[in-house]
Amino acid sequence: MAIAHLNSFRAPLTTVAPATQNAPTPARTNLQAVPTETEARGFALYVGLDEATAAAAGTSLAAVVAELRKTLENLLPGATEQTFAAVAIAPKGVGGKNIDVVRTALRDPRAVDRNNRADEDKPATGIVIDTTRSRVFADGNNAGLTHKEFELLNYLVENEGVTISRSELVELVWNEDDESAPNERTIDVHVRRLRAKISGYEDIIRTIRGGGYRFDRHPDVLIER
Repeated sequence: MAIAHLNSFRAPLTTVAPATQNAPTPARTNLQAVPTETEARGFALYVGLDEATAAAAGTSLAAVVAELRKTLENLLPGATEQTFAAVAIAPKGVGGKNIDVVRTALRDPRAVDRNNRADEDKPATGIVIDTTRSRVFADGNNAGLTHKEFELLNYLVENEGVTISRSELVELVWNEDDESAPNERTIDVHVRRLRAKISGYEDIIRTIRGGGYRFDRHPDVLIER
């Protein structure tokens, strides 16, 4: 999924009364993801929300950011002095989940790692498409795709962001003399079987009504070539 650019902005702060000195001290909660020899210096909150959805709810992205900053200031006065909001922007109609666009555009380490690693061990979670051995791993386990199921998925991946019609899939994935080749009506059955084998990540194969199928870049997918 192509990302045009990132547009950063700061939402205006709303002054709130500081917490009282007699307020109870909350119990400390250790962050499991932080090793004991390190310390947490902040956090990132990814929000998959587009302007159209926000507008339909009678608000905007800027208003949502402002409310979040107000909540943070209320919980910890002065904390907003070191906060920053960035908006992930993608071309209109590019498809894909909003949260995936955000994670990829804002360089979420896990999302970037999945797209860049090729020679390391298979990730414990997510989908790994190993094109050299024509295999797919789902959460570290071999998905057991048939040869045609792999070719079907791989063709969609190789044409990332492009809607592929059912007729094109039949023509290019199956040979004309293949008696087992599906027709445009039964190609959906093959896609359904493929999705079942990657249960939990079915949305990497998107159905485009009236068009066919499409693969959009996904942070939980690692392609090994």
